[in-house]
Amino acid sequence: MSPTASDGAPLDVIATSLRRERARAGLSLTELAKRAGIAKSTLSQLESGTGNPSVETIWALCVALDVPFSRVVEPERPRVQVIRSGSGPTVFAEHADYACTLLSSCPPGARRDVYLIRGEPGRPRLSDPHMSGIVEHMVLSAGRARVGPQDDPVELLPGDYICYPGDVPHIFEALEPGTYGVEIAEYT
Repeated sequence: MSPTASDGAPLDVIATSLRRERARAGLSLTELAKRAGIAKSTLSQLESGTGNPSVETIWALCVALDVPFSRVVEPERPRVQVIRSGSGPTVFAEHADYACTLLSSCPPGARRDVYLIRGEPGRPRLSDPHMSGIVEHMVLSAGRARVGPQDDPVELLPGDYICYPGDVPHIFEALEPGTYGVEIAEYT
């Protein structure tokens, strides 16, 4: 069995994807690390499959590479896809009890990814801006959460929907145990 990032996305998938996308962008290790604001040694470890990236590190690299998050964490899948509860490539936040599971990546010709977001009360997940033009959509499935732009989040209950720009600082703060929802990241 392949090692995983915090028991989630396979490290070999992340390593292969980062090398592929860095080469596609024509960037050196040094330049990509600088653009993402991470140490060159960290990037080198990730590309060799020995690092253990947080969701923040992967997002920073995706922003620097101008690629969707899913392109880095998801292995190739068959056309018919079922992801059982508790499965799927998952990455955990560094400073919050927060997990992001990729459910569906952007297929050819489309510009969206679908995630299952889980959080527990405590420290909120504060997200730096993603690539320019990203819009995030969320339907809260269980619990209660504050979601949206950091300067104006909205409290959501199960069944509530929110849409907000993902290219500004934003927040997901679980207010009850067992809080989770489905998020769609739309790339415009």
